[in-house]
Amino acid sequence: MPTLATNKRAGFDYELLDRYEAGLVLSGQEVKSAKTGHISLKGSYVTLREGELFLINAKIPKYKFAGELKNYDSERSRKLLLKKSEIKSLIGKIKSQGLTLVPIRVYTKKRLLKLEFAIGRGKKKFDKRESIKKSESQRKAQRALRTRD
Repeated sequence: MPTLATNKRAGFDYELLDRYEAGLVLSGQEVKSAKTGHISLKGSYVTLREGELFLINAKIPKYKFAGELKNYDSERSRKLLLKKSEIKSLIGKIKSQGLTLVPIRVYTKKRLLKLEFAIGRGKKKFDKRESIKKSESQRKAQRALRTRD
């Protein structure tokens, strides 16, 4: 499963709880563009509209070798494909606990494009500082182990 795009800020800005996998509704030239690695999840999010989930603000530029495309919007909202039972459980979790849906990565599974997203709780500033300190201490420990050998 090669990863095509990742949201690097997701783990830093949010405490990720449950992860889900969903299919993406894309046009043919968008699939080709995404499979060549021209996709960005920076600043994107998943939202709920009329009982369906949509990926908002993900940038998929038009395919380089596609013909003339009129009115193509690279940041249009794209529908996510999930089972109704999964959508209902997500709606309940989001509304009752004040959580949000954060896209993590886009990858291929056989010939299909999938989006991995998670239910996330926003981190406060002190939580972010704590995670920075933790990663720095782990990095120092790894360096110390390397220099000993």
